[in-house]
Amino acid sequence: MRVTLPHMGNLCIPFKSIFQRLDIDYVIPPLNSRRTLSLGIKYSSEGLCIPFKLILGNLIEAAELGADTFLLPGGYGICRLGYYAKTQEQILHDLGYKNIKVVEVVVSNDQLSGPSFVKMIKSLSNNASWLKVASVVRFGLSKLKALDQVERVVQKVRAVELVKGTANQLLAETVKAIDQADDYRALKTVQSDYIDQLNHVAKDEQVRPLVVGIIGEFYVLLEPFASFDIESELGKLGVEVKRRLFISEWTKFSLLPNPLKISERDQLYRAAAPYLKRDVGGEGWESVGEKVLRAKEYDGIIHLAPFTCMPEIVAQNIMPITKEKIPILTIICDEQMAKTGLLTRLEAFVDLLARQRRTHYNKQLGVV
Repeated sequence: MRVTLPHMGNLCIPFKSIFQRLDIDYVIPPLNSRRTLSLGIKYSSEGLCIPFKLILGNLIEAAELGADTFLLPGGYGICRLGYYAKTQEQILHDLGYKNIKVVEVVVSNDQLSGPSFVKMIKSLSNNASWLKVASVVRFGLSKLKALDQVERVVQKVRAVELVKGTANQLLAETVKAIDQADDYRALKTVQSDYIDQLNHVAKDEQVRPLVVGIIGEFYVLLEPFASFDIESELGKLGVEVKRRLFISEWTKFSLLPNPLKISERDQLYRAAAPYLKRDVGGEGWESVGEKVLRAKEYDGIIHLAPFTCMPEIVAQNIMPITKEKIPILTIICDEQMAKTGLLTRLEAFVDLLARQRRTHYNKQLGVV
C-alpha cells in the first residue's frame, strides 16, 4: 500500500508528518502545474469545476509514482464534492490503474469528523496503537496551525514591505523548516523565529494599506495555483489581505464539542439569514454571511468561485442586494482564466478602492 493525497495549500505538510511517524508508505504528487491541470482537463467532463480537475491531475501524477491508496475529501451535501471520490476512482480505473483504492476523509458542514478521521488514519497505520495514532495526528495538526499562524503574518507584511517578495521568501523558508521540525519544541522555535523575522522586515511605516477580504469556495481560496496566487499579487499592489478560512480552521475538530459555544460559522449563518435561510452547499451560505458580517472591516471584497460552482453562483447573485455597501469583485476560476486578465482586473479594483477611500476622507475633512 502506498498512500497519497491531493495538494491544497500546505495540507501535505502535516500528512507527511503523520505518514512518516506511523511508518506508512506514501508519495506526495508534484506541486500543481500546467501539466497537472492539463491531465485533469483531458480526463474530466468539460463542465466540471477546477478543483475537480486539479485534484484528478494530482491523483494521476501520484498514480504514475506508484500510489495505490488515495485520501480524498468526501461526505454528503449539496456540493458535488461528495461525488469526487467515486467519480475519480472510476476515471483512474478506466485509465488502467485497476488497483486504485479511494479512502474518503469524511467532511460534514465543512468540519472533519474527529473520531472518523482518527479511525481512518488508524486503518492505514500498520496496527499502531490508538494512543500513538492520536498523538501523531495531534502533532500533524500542530504543524498545520503553525503554518497558518505564519501565513497570517505574511498577509500583513506583504502590503507594506519595502522590498517586494521578502515575505514570500520567508514563507517558503518557513514551510521547509516546519516540514523538517521533528518535535513540539523545534516546531515552536521555527514558528517564533520566522514570525520575528517577518516582524523585522523593512516596512513603509507611513502607509495605511487598503484591506480586502477574500471569500468564496474553500479550494480556490486555499490553493494558490487555482487563483494565480492572488494574495501575493494583491500584496504587490500594497493591499492587506484578510482571509478567514485557513486549513487549520477547516480541519479543526473536537472529540468533546461544546454545544453552548456559538461558532463563527453560526454567526455567519445568522448574518446571512435575512437574505439566505438555508445551506446551498459548499461555502455559498458562508460567503453571503461574511459579506454582511465583515463589510465594515474591509475596503472591498474579492469573491473567488470555480466556474459552474452552484453554491457560489447563488452567493454571487445575493450579495449585491444586501444593505451593506462595499465593492465586490467576483473572479471565476477556470482553466480559461489568464493571469494577465486577472492582474488587469485587480489593478482596476484596487484603483477603485483607493479612490473611494480618498473620497470618504475628503468628505470627513469637508473638502469638495
